[in-house]
Amino acid sequence: MATLNEKKTCSQRMENFQRFVWNPDTGQLMGRTLINWVWISLYYVAFYVVIIGLFALSIYSLMKTINPYTPDYQDRLKSPGVTLRPDVYGEKGLEIYYNISQQSSWDGYVLTLQKFLSAYNETMQESHKNCSQENYFYQKTFDAPNNEKYSCKFTKDMLENCSGLTDSTFGFPEGSPCLIIKMNRVRNCITDYQFSPWQRDCTKSELHNSSNTNTYLIYGQLKDDSPLEVAYYPANGTFSLHYFPYYGLKAQPTYTNPLVAVKLLNISLNKEVHIVCRVIGTGITSDNPHDPYEGKVEFKIRIQN
Repeated sequence: MATLNEKKTCSQRMENFQRFVWNPDTGQLMGRTLINWVWISLYYVAFYVVIIGLFALSIYSLMKTINPYTPDYQDRLKSPGVTLRPDVYGEKGLEIYYNISQQSSWDGYVLTLQKFLSAYNETMQESHKNCSQENYFYQKTFDAPNNEKYSCKFTKDMLENCSGLTDSTFGFPEGSPCLIIKMNRVRNCITDYQFSPWQRDCTKSELHNSSNTNTYLIYGQLKDDSPLEVAYYPANGTFSLHYFPYYGLKAQPTYTNPLVAVKLLNISLNKEVHIVCRVIGTGITSDNPHDPYEGKVEFKIRIQN
C-alpha cells in the first residue's frame, strides 16, 4: 500500500511526460506510431475536403439560381420613404434650428447640403444619358457600358437658386433656407407621385394627379395665418417620369435620385414651424404609426435673429 501511495518526484513526472511525447522503445509519438498519425491526418484531410467541397457546391448551386438583378424574395415597401436634407436629428425627429447672426449655427447645414449635392455635379454624371421623353424610361436590355442600364442625368444646376452655385450658403443667413426633399429608391416601383407638404393643423389643398410628372408642392399656412410662400426648383416643383423605374444598384450603379428643392421665403422668425411632407399617389400610404417616414417626412424649423 505504501508503494501505491508513494508520490512521484517532479523529475519522475517530467520523465514520464517525455516518454509519452516520444517513446524510443516503441517508436510512438504521443501514444501512436508515426504510421498511425499519417493515417489519422489523411482521414481528417479527406473529411474536411469533402465537407468544404459539399459546402462550396451548395453555395455554387444557390448562386446559379439567383438573378443578380432581381431578388427572388423581397418585401415590397407599400410606400417609398421620404427624406430631407439637411438631415439633422434632434430629440424629437428632424429639427432645423439656427440663428441668422451666428454662422456657426447654420454652417453645418450648408456643409451637409454641399456634400450631398456633390454627387449631382456634371462631372459625376458624364456617363448618364440626357433623357428627353416625359414618360417612364423602360429598358428591357442592358445597352449601357459594362452591361448596365442607362441612368437619366439630374444635375444640381437644375435646382437653380438652391443648387449652391449661385448662392453657396443656400439662403440660410438671409432667413430663407433651401431644403431638399428626396424620395427613397424602390426597385421597379411604378406609380404617380405627388408631394404635398403642409403645415400641421392646416387644411390640405387639393392636388391634381398628373400622369407624367412627379410634383413636390408645399401648401398650408403659418400659425399667424400668413400664407406659406415657397419657391420650387426645378420650376413648379416638377420633374419628368423618365427617372423611373429604378432597376437596382447592379443595373444602375451610378443612379441619382431626382430632387426637388424648396426655398422657404417667409418663415416667421423666432417661431417654431412644423412641416409635414406627404407622398400622394395611387397605393401610397403615409399613416403608418410604426414607420414615421413611410410616405412622408416631417420636420421642425425655427429661425432666430
